[in-house]
Amino acid sequence: MEFHLSASASLRYLSTAETAKALGVTARALRIYERRGLVSPLRTSAGWRAYGPQALARLHQVLALKRMGLSLNEIAQLLVGRLQALDAVLALQEDVLIRRQSELERGLTLVRRARCRLAAGETLSLDDLTHLTRETTMSEQIPEWAQKMKPIVEREFTPADRDAMTAIGGDFDPIKVKAQWDALIDEAKSLVGSDPSTPQALGLARRWRDMVHRATGGDAALNAKLGAVWQEGFKDPDVRPVLPFGPEVMAWVGSAIALLPKEG
Repeated sequence: MEFHLSASASLRYLSTAETAKALGVTARALRIYERRGLVSPLRTSAGWRAYGPQALARLHQVLALKRMGLSLNEIAQLLVGRLQALDAVLALQEDVLIRRQSELERGLTLVRRARCRLAAGETLSLDDLTHLTRETTMSEQIPEWAQKMKPIVEREFTPADRDAMTAIGGDFDPIKVKAQWDALIDEAKSLVGSDPSTPQALGLARRWRDMVHRATGGDAALNAKLGAVWQEGFKDPDVRPVLPFGPEVMAWVGSAIALLPKEG
């Protein structure tokens, strides 16, 4: 369905379904963004939503910031402040993509050098192979934000702390754990701003606390250091844009966890 709501016959407007398909999101997500005041599609005389250039530009801003880990409430605040202009969001997005590009180019250079050496009849030493593996495959398994947070983690946690957490965590499937965290974070972002005492909020809080305890064993000192790592990450302008969530999410989850029964 294609709408023309302007005197200009060349100005196209997309239906909700077309917009969702074009942007790779769901119609439900578009309705949520509208309810939160993040986008305001026009309406036809029949009441159908119609997305034009302005709405699509705003949706680009929303989705770009969401991809950087911001909650919808945080995005709403930014879009009425310093990031209300599309170019400001594009500049921030460009900065993140440039950093990712440099990492990809570094890995590509290492792979090409290794292939040239093999083509010349050389062999790769154990050190060469471990360095190549670490630089070109580990970064694919470890999210960019985790790599950015590594120096902060090393400052906050002593070697003894890290050894203790390794012992507590034991063997685990990093892909499965990442998927579990991704799902929790997405759910938390959708609930930020709602009542933290609802059954859904408390259920999420319980699962979030359980995931943290898998890494810390519920040790109060380790939990405090973990919290300090995130707070430092939120304040670091180089780290903050790539984090999977912001301080607003952590504060809301913390308020929900505080309502859970104390563990024995």
